[in-house]
Amino acid sequence: MAKRTFSTFETFLIFLLVMMTGVTVALLSLLFITSGTIENNKDSGFLTTQSPPATQGSSTPQGSTLTQGPADTQGPTATQASPTPSTPEPTLFQNFSGYHIGVGRADCTGQVADINLTNTFTLLYPSCFIFVSSFLKVLNRLQSKYGSLYRRDNVILSGTHTHSGPAGYFQYTTFVLASEGFSNRTFEYMVNGIMKSIEIAHTNMKPGKIFINKGNVDGAQINRSPTSYLWNPLSERARYSSNTDKEMLLLKMVDLNGDDLGLISWFAIHPVSMNNSNHLVNSDNMGYASYLFEQEKNKGYLPGQGPYVAAFASSNLGDVSPNTLGPSCINTGESCDNANSTCPIGGPSMCIAMGPGQDMFNSTQIIGRIIYEKAKELYASASQEVTGPLASAHQWVNMTDVTVWLNSTHTGKTCKPALGYSFAAGTIDGFGSLNFTQGTTVGDPFWDSLRDQILGKPSEEIKECQKPKPILLHTGELSKPNPWHPDIVDVQIITLGFFAIAAVPGEFTTMSGRRFREAIQEEFATYGMPNMTVVVSGLCNVYTHYITTYEEYQAQRYEAASTIYGPHTLSAYIQLFKVLAKAIATGTVANLSTGPEPPFFKQLINTLIPDIVDRAPTGKHFGDVLQPANPTYRMGEVVEVVFVGANPKNSAEILTHQTFLTVEKYEATSATWQIVHNDASWETRFYWHKGLLGYSNTTIQWHIPDSAQPGIYRIRYFGHSRKQDLLKAAVIVSFESTSSTFEVVTAL
Repeated sequence: MAKRTFSTFETFLIFLLVMMTGVTVALLSLLFITSGTIENNKDSGFLTTQSPPATQGSSTPQGSTLTQGPADTQGPTATQASPTPSTPEPTLFQNFSGYHIGVGRADCTGQVADINLTNTFTLLYPSCFIFVSSFLKVLNRLQSKYGSLYRRDNVILSGTHTHSGPAGYFQYTTFVLASEGFSNRTFEYMVNGIMKSIEIAHTNMKPGKIFINKGNVDGAQINRSPTSYLWNPLSERARYSSNTDKEMLLLKMVDLNGDDLGLISWFAIHPVSMNNSNHLVNSDNMGYASYLFEQEKNKGYLPGQGPYVAAFASSNLGDVSPNTLGPSCINTGESCDNANSTCPIGGPSMCIAMGPGQDMFNSTQIIGRIIYEKAKELYASASQEVTGPLASAHQWVNMTDVTVWLNSTHTGKTCKPALGYSFAAGTIDGFGSLNFTQGTTVGDPFWDSLRDQILGKPSEEIKECQKPKPILLHTGELSKPNPWHPDIVDVQIITLGFFAIAAVPGEFTTMSGRRFREAIQEEFATYGMPNMTVVVSGLCNVYTHYITTYEEYQAQRYEAASTIYGPHTLSAYIQLFKVLAKAIATGTVANLSTGPEPPFFKQLINTLIPDIVDRAPTGKHFGDVLQPANPTYRMGEVVEVVFVGANPKNSAEILTHQTFLTVEKYEATSATWQIVHNDASWETRFYWHKGLLGYSNTTIQWHIPDSAQPGIYRIRYFGHSRKQDLLKAAVIVSFESTSSTFEVVTAL
């Protein structure tokens, strides 16, 4: 007891913060607009290729739009199917009966300071999970701009996600508390970024084709809960050669001339190469793969710019880690790959999985490059064209009250949400801070008593329903100031010919994803659509944590403790998605009920960190150089300049803000400065150092790559300060600054 020195409030907040080490990456929006003849309520059109020819005089457009954030991150992916026949739109291309593809990107990083992360490594274009509050807001704005063209039944917002992005935009109380309050800056910036990318993609649509390819990625992943995986039946495990899904599925998009437009790929890996000691906003390994692909395709453009868009999306990554050296005790070096992920000396906090690199930055690059190289190979060899009609089906479902048919005579039921003890333990990719242990199946009197005093006791009903999970937080029974977890979630499928995207609202484990895909494929085949290729697209529309198999749930490691709707969650999702698959296959989507619409809360807990006026030291101005660059550097060295800073969260209020920094090279022939890097570049880093009473410094680094050209350079800083005169409202004032020039040489 002597070690428990936290106040109850501190303990509660620290515990909640464990779960939100992760959020976000880059937006990919597939906005599908169709035309042509419609059969069995299936809209013809999608990303590309041949739907049936449009009939003479037809006024329904056929096509599709792909949008996403720039290469250095993968954040929300928005996928849109075609509208139903009841809402025809003007024809986009009268004489083309295939698909139309549009790509676009926009920054939606939002607030990067006074929130869980406080510095910038690479921007998120756009970033963050797309949760229900953002989803509903985007749908409202789409309706205002485009009428009935883009709707909840034909739009998917999916996060490829990173664990190094700004939080504070999800409306449910668990996440609001973990984010130290709701950040309207981040919320609005994200929504605006999503909308902008959709608008760009909508404007840029052109006739095109789509090709599909798949192949295994080796050396990039391990299962981080292998003992849980072993709880699955031996006969089932024997069907697979690995305890992770190694297959990458890729869609290649080109115009009718064969010119590249973009790609989207799905691969199961957690973006946690950057560990929980990191404080830099970045897009992790999947973002780096996208960064490499887009830099190759968009020659001469800065990161986040250029016409080509590459999206690397989430799949069934729930138990998959990129830290391929596996878990070991950092104090002794011995393996801790056991059911509790704990070490003999130091416990679970000593058990950490390491990536293949010399540090987390290097590991991110290594894993990201492996993913990129496989995508490049699959892209180059993609030859199977995707053709056929497009259809979509969507329902809102109350996941706390789904009766699941286990067999012909027995049923189970989903539960009100709850988080178990092992949730607070974290994983080998990022342990919790309160010495909880994975695999815990029995509660602790101290924590139970603390929870009961602060939040009240969980009901016998929820405890019984969630067994064998020992409940740490009974979030489904907590409703003040707003519900702590969602009850209403989205289930959705979009099909394009033989290809189906199953949009799931959480993180499926490896075996969960396999069972889920197989069940949907079988349902399609049963109703006349055999040989469907089904991809699990994770983290769509709303976030509901993890989904394990029933067997894995019994082990109660992190993923199971975070399966919030109880042991029958996977079975419930399989049952619900089979309904959608049957409706698409039989052309009865119009008969599906909409389901209960999720709430949109307007009164949320404001950020716990107040806005204060920025101040510069006496005799100084914002942007003044405190530590200049050296006169000369070589490739491989780091340029570092320190400026008088201001809170970078101010810039999230300025929608026209482009970048916090640039690295510029002087071109003598034109007597101009050319931008060679921005804050989305892998080579640059932006650190903000918060002082007292509004004083702060900003450090900008440029890690000079071997590819840098010798010459004269400078670094520029772009910021915004908060100013408030007596009895007047605060205003945001822009400023910029330039370092002294320095020379980069090949050798000193």
